Amino acid sequence: MKNKAVRLYGVKDLRLEEFDLPELGQDGVRVEIISDSLCMSSYKAASMGPDHKRVPNDVAENPVIIGHEFCGKIIEVAGKWKEKYKVGDGFAIQPAHFYNGSLDAPGYSYQYCGGDSLYANIPMETLEMDCLLPYQSDTYFYGSLAEPMSCIIGTFHAMYHTVPGSYEHSMGIVEGGKMALLASVGPMGLGAIDYALHCDRRPSLLVVTDIDDARLERAASIYTVEEAKRCGVELRYVNTGKVENPVQELMDITGGTGYDDVICFAPVRAVVEQADAILGFDGCLNFFAGPSDTNFSATMNFFNVHYAYHHLVGTSGGNTDDMREAIAMMNEGKIDPAAMVTHIGGLDCVVETTLNLPHIPGGKKLIYNQISMPLTALSELEEKGKEDPLYAELDKIVKAHNNLWSGEAEKYLLANGKKLV
Repeated sequence: MKNKAVRLYGVKDLRLEEFDLPELGQDGVRVEIISDSLCMSSYKAASMGPDHKRVPNDVAENPVIIGHEFCGKIIEVAGKWKEKYKVGDGFAIQPAHFYNGSLDAPGYSYQYCGGDSLYANIPMETLEMDCLLPYQSDTYFYGSLAEPMSCIIGTFHAMYHTVPGSYEHSMGIVEGGKMALLASVGPMGLGAIDYALHCDRRPSLLVVTDIDDARLERAASIYTVEEAKRCGVELRYVNTGKVENPVQELMDITGGTGYDDVICFAPVRAVVEQADAILGFDGCLNFFAGPSDTNFSATMNFFNVHYAYHHLVGTSGGNTDDMREAIAMMNEGKIDPAAMVTHIGGLDCVVETTLNLPHIPGGKKLIYNQISMPLTALSELEEKGKEDPLYAELDKIVKAHNNLWSGEAEKYLLANGKKLV
């Protein structure tokens, strides 16, 4: 069948093009992709080309489809998978299947499967590892955001603490403990705030920092101090760029004890060292920020590693169980990652957007693959609505949902947006 997708050929060589999608063969699953949220990991893959650890060396001859945060509908099932998957079912995907230890993943490594495509043939490895997950909702963008949310959930689960007198670790954040999220009002940081407030082992104190007042104010308007209090959490927002001594300020909030759990969201030396400095006894620091500089480093207080049991972990993704947890929490209304989304667009804006991701402010860029649409910030809908009734109606819907994207907005766009030719 004919397909249209964004394919990677080499360093910064992305092309939106049409090609034939092969037949499924004896065993396989084919899907229609409705939504994909763009990730900085795709920018890194495009920037590095075959030097990226997940991109094949022969990508110039056998281009791969980019995008790994995608959701849609199953449209064809063959062979042994007919008992498990049904045509018409919704799906979300865990791209990191680690089949036989391989780093291959949809969105990086496959010619016929990636999120920035109209259709895809799901790789055998994804099926065998049970990474094509049932998604029982008609709001597709939540399914796309399940992957980044699973990364956040995995980060919380990867935190660990020691058990006195033993060599066992207690996994996860300290329930009822003190937690700090540094540089945490970007899209992933917002998801972390949401999860911290609504997961099953919440901290008693949650401190969120950044150096941008506007971003902090937006976060505080979505995840309010009042809502946190209802969840049993004392929530504080701190602009560390406006205080003379950020470490002292953050320590004072804890009464001088420091934090049990600290997650650093920025690959910035000063922020990493700040995170280390505010750890309490047996504190765990998670470096949840992928640097592009292979020589990135920062200092850590090894006196405290020895005497105060400070420890460090780094995570960059979640596993399939984390993704199942994300989907379940969204379906139950416990978390709402809509706050991550600041832009929408169609498949025809993916090339330019992906190559310029670091320079486009805001949060997640959400793509509707079957739609033709320039990348549009939600804040631009009102102005664009003066010329186009589609944008005017979307603006009205977004404003009715606390200026957030929503299932209602998605349904309107899919029904009324310009179809991709």
